[in-house]
Amino acid sequence: MKFAIAQINATVGDLEGNTQKILAYMEKARDAGADIIIFPELAITGYPPQDLLFEKSFVKENRERLSEIVEKSESIVGVLGYVESIGEKLYNSAAIFGDGEILAKVYKTLLPTYDVFDEARYFTGQDVNEIRPVKVNVRGKNFSLGVEICEDLWDEKYDVKVTEILARRGSDFIINISASPYYVGKKFERFKLLKERAQQYHIPIFYANLVGAQDELVFDGQSMVVDGEGNLVAYGKQFEEDLILIDASVFGKISLQLPQPTFEEEVFNALVLGVRDYFRKTGFEKAAIGLSGGIDSSLTACIAVEALGKDNVIGVLMPSKYSTEASKNDARTLAENLGICYVEIPIQEIVESYRNTMLEPLKKIRDHFSIRIEDDDPVADENIQARVRGNILMDISNRLKNLKILVLNTGDKTEVALGYCTIYGDMVGMLDVLGDISKLECYKLAEYYNRRKGKEIVPENVFKKKPSPELKEGQVAPFDYSIVSPIVDEIVENRRSKYELIEMGYPKEIVYEVYSRIRRSEYKRWQAAPCIKIHKKAFGLGWRMPIVNKYDC
Repeated sequence: MKFAIAQINATVGDLEGNTQKILAYMEKARDAGADIIIFPELAITGYPPQDLLFEKSFVKENRERLSEIVEKSESIVGVLGYVESIGEKLYNSAAIFGDGEILAKVYKTLLPTYDVFDEARYFTGQDVNEIRPVKVNVRGKNFSLGVEICEDLWDEKYDVKVTEILARRGSDFIINISASPYYVGKKFERFKLLKERAQQYHIPIFYANLVGAQDELVFDGQSMVVDGEGNLVAYGKQFEEDLILIDASVFGKISLQLPQPTFEEEVFNALVLGVRDYFRKTGFEKAAIGLSGGIDSSLTACIAVEALGKDNVIGVLMPSKYSTEASKNDARTLAENLGICYVEIPIQEIVESYRNTMLEPLKKIRDHFSIRIEDDDPVADENIQARVRGNILMDISNRLKNLKILVLNTGDKTEVALGYCTIYGDMVGMLDVLGDISKLECYKLAEYYNRRKGKEIVPENVFKKKPSPELKEGQVAPFDYSIVSPIVDEIVENRRSKYELIEMGYPKEIVYEVYSRIRRSEYKRWQAAPCIKIHKKAFGLGWRMPIVNKYDC
């Protein structure tokens, strides 16, 4: 018997496009001699559809699309993710069909509600008593398929063990259809679990995962098949669509190893996919990036070029009187090395005009409240520069409408965590490419990119100079990133308390300052651009801290 896994890149809400893609993959699988084709979780709707599920017309059309697909299923059995509705209840479902008929429907039992998941908001779980294999006939022989959906396999913290029940009730194969978001190391966690379950129940497992990006989530694909001894017998490409063909006769005869790219290669490719799909699926074509000559904007430009092509990236240099010649030259050199269009827009006259315009209104406010000019916050003058730059980038995007330009934000995770960014200034943009990449990781990724291209794209000076926003004379970042960046990662990703961090050896005063900055900056992150999720815990869907928060960890 020959199986096919269709590792497709579905787009949320594009029911027509997703349906046509599903039909095309069915045809490819048929031509390749496949008997059964397996698609990812919610392949018709895309994942996660979120509150689209409250739109009754959306759910209705998704079911109509299923009927259209089933009608064209001659000579092949399909397992396909969609949304089922029964009365007022919705089910995250798998349809098993063949030769123009639906053979069975399976509903997801375990509904995740942690991190980026919120499925209990929408779906009802399958009754444990209804968990049973599905009978199919292939080439005149009857088989029992134990079909489950994503979280049903990850049952460690649940009382119900779906895979065990399916195995105990006579499944010949376990088929898990998934939309499992990427984070560093996740593929090895998946393989470890698949291997353990296969060995535990002595049953082959087919794992079909989604690929592509949706808002802040990246789905890495790498669908897998393990035999009843836990040997890896097939796997899909990472970050690419794929049709994986597996003949059951290879079970027990081969054992493969998962590819192990370096951290930098894998993360860079994930970011490229995140940017590329964000543009493709939203209809934008070109990226505008503020180039400062620093590591973050340099790396963002490199990723954008790989995702969109050099002809679709616009670099914007916006020097003030505090911008050093070295930084201006670094930005120019980067743009020239990448071969992108770039422009220089000096901002000093705009900044001075802004300040002069504000003199009289500010004086009137001070006089009314009897406060002194000496008590003004000098940081306001720095923030004017950042906000002028943000306005320039947005004007380019807004004005040149036929170019379909989207502004990319360049802030890294460390700076976003610490609030070392200006709201409505350098926080502008529709997507933060590096919002889940620490400052130290930015340097590693930029070094990797130079190696990948076999030449210096990011200038050497960018790596050597101290980070600085260059908003006042002689300014450098007020942090030692070699200390602060790991502390931020421990707080965000591992939820370390201040006391745990101090016990780990981090300086007490720095720990307290970092904690305070993270807490004080929550209001900024609520208004920040979505960032591409790379690590197990990222700002965004999976980080739900209140703005008003008096708790001291």
